[in-house]
Amino acid sequence: MSNQKLTIIAKILAKPEKKKLVKSELLKLIDVTRAENGCINYDSHQNNENENLFLFYENWESRELWQIHMNNTHLAGFMKATDEAVEEFTLKKVIHIE
Repeated sequence: MSNQKLTIIAKILAKPEKKKLVKSELLKLIDVTRAENGCINYDSHQNNENENLFLFYENWESRELWQIHMNNTHLAGFMKATDEAVEEFTLKKVIHIE
């Protein structure tokens, strides 16, 4: 299972008054993450009904490569820049079962 592809669904709910900051910081992650080893896709979305809600749909070649991504400095920078700006941050790790 360790070499199995991994899908991540990330949910980021920004505080309403911090929506622009959070969106700006999320956009900074896209190109650098897509260039990472093991990243198959890294797609960002903003909810139509709640503009404070951002979703990321990511596919990685393996859990190990995703974990390297999670320890990269650009994610640490995002967390620092958005400290106190995010109401909720959740990650769902799923695998394809077809």
